[in-house]
Amino acid sequence: MATWDWQVFCKETTTGEAAQGCFGRGGDITYLDWILSAWGWTMSVAALALVVALVVGSLMGILRTVPDRRLVALGNAWTELFRNIPLLVQIFLWYHVLPSLIKPLQAFPSFILVVFALGFFTSARISEQVKAGIQALPRGQRYAGLAVGLTLPQTYRYVLLPMAFRIVIPPLTSESMNIVKNSSVAFAVSIAELTMFAMQAGEETSRPVEMYLAVTALYFVSAFSINRLALFIENRVRVPGMIGSK
Repeated sequence: MATWDWQVFCKETTTGEAAQGCFGRGGDITYLDWILSAWGWTMSVAALALVVALVVGSLMGILRTVPDRRLVALGNAWTELFRNIPLLVQIFLWYHVLPSLIKPLQAFPSFILVVFALGFFTSARISEQVKAGIQALPRGQRYAGLAVGLTLPQTYRYVLLPMAFRIVIPPLTSESMNIVKNSSVAFAVSIAELTMFAMQAGEETSRPVEMYLAVTALYFVSAFSINRLALFIENRVRVPGMIGSK
């Protein structure tokens, strides 16, 4: 029966010797230091990509519901483009192809390119959810806003979007959790996130079981924390009388 050695996280990555307190000193780092750093990179990629996805996805979702065929076509084209290309392929396009076509991108670090790739990929899914949330509202709400003298942008801002975003909080929660898990593909362009840590540390220590279990636990903690936070927000902003309200 195999035995687990969790003390491996207290060993220095350079010498393999145990470090006092499990944290490195004097420039040396332990595997615990390394995994915490990798967790920070994972959450940074996920958080920034989520901001990009929410902003762009919401905009495209809104455009797909306005009474202008050109804007609807733009929103549809964006959504279909980014949701029909695999995420890993998009990351390689951003890392290897686009910088050769768009010279300013050559100055961007791979971290930012991954954020754009993951953010735009997720924005296509959020676009669908925002569109569905707006279309789930009674048409009379839009007409009422216009009837009282609001412009179309004002109607969206003050009448439609506050209700639509409350409706789509549950699917947005799932996308927020997915973006943390999808950030694992960043290892393909050498981002020092959790998956890359597990691969490299497992090879160095010959303890892949402990490394992958620890990484799995951190992914779970991250996604579960997002789920609890989103549930708290959903309960706070829920409108009485809406489906699912208590």
